[in-house]
Amino acid sequence: MSLKIGDTSPDFEIDTTEGRIKFHDWVGDGWAVIFSHPKDFTPVCTTELGYMAGLKPEFEKRNCKVIGLSIDPVDNHMKWAKDIEAATGHAPNYPLIGDSELKVAKLFGMLPADAGNSSEGRTPVDNATVRSVFMIGPDKGIKLMLTYPMSTGRNFDEILRVLDSMQLTAEHQVATPVNWQRGDDVIIAPAVSNEEAEKKYPDGWGGPLPYIRTVPDPKR
Repeated sequence: MSLKIGDTSPDFEIDTTEGRIKFHDWVGDGWAVIFSHPKDFTPVCTTELGYMAGLKPEFEKRNCKVIGLSIDPVDNHMKWAKDIEAATGHAPNYPLIGDSELKVAKLFGMLPADAGNSSEGRTPVDNATVRSVFMIGPDKGIKLMLTYPMSTGRNFDEILRVLDSMQLTAEHQVATPVNWQRGDDVIIAPAVSNEEAEKKYPDGWGGPLPYIRTVPDPKR
């Protein structure tokens, strides 16, 4: 069966550019984002890996680890890192999984079970579906799933924005509206009755409709 938001993330043990890891142990009690690539030395992915390296401190501030995956051996990743730094000014500063046997790609449903068991001879087109982002919560549940085409670079500022929303809404009974940014007003969750909301927000709330009850960001 394909994975869904709310499912427990697959666990696995695998080699990375920073040594062997057991995924759930590596995630620990924080958050994690895993983003995948169809092949080393591909142009769009090269720009993504470098940008993510520059953005990594922002994820760390939010207790979120970063890990990449590519359908190639770890040795290739080490060579690719030099190109990434030359192109973007940032070498990967997070582990990059060597998924040369396609195990993790299959576990996450990015490749079918009959895709074979070796990266050798495969092209980026063969692995086109290995262009996903998964956000994993402290409970090891999958909180976000996004898959991009090979020709479209991912927006990791958006992934960071979603992480801010998920962490806020996990702590408070609120939801975030369209294009929300940190500090913007939020919406009282529908599960909170008006009576409960009056106790929690004695100054009341705004909003264009009775069921869109807006209040200030609780962390503002």
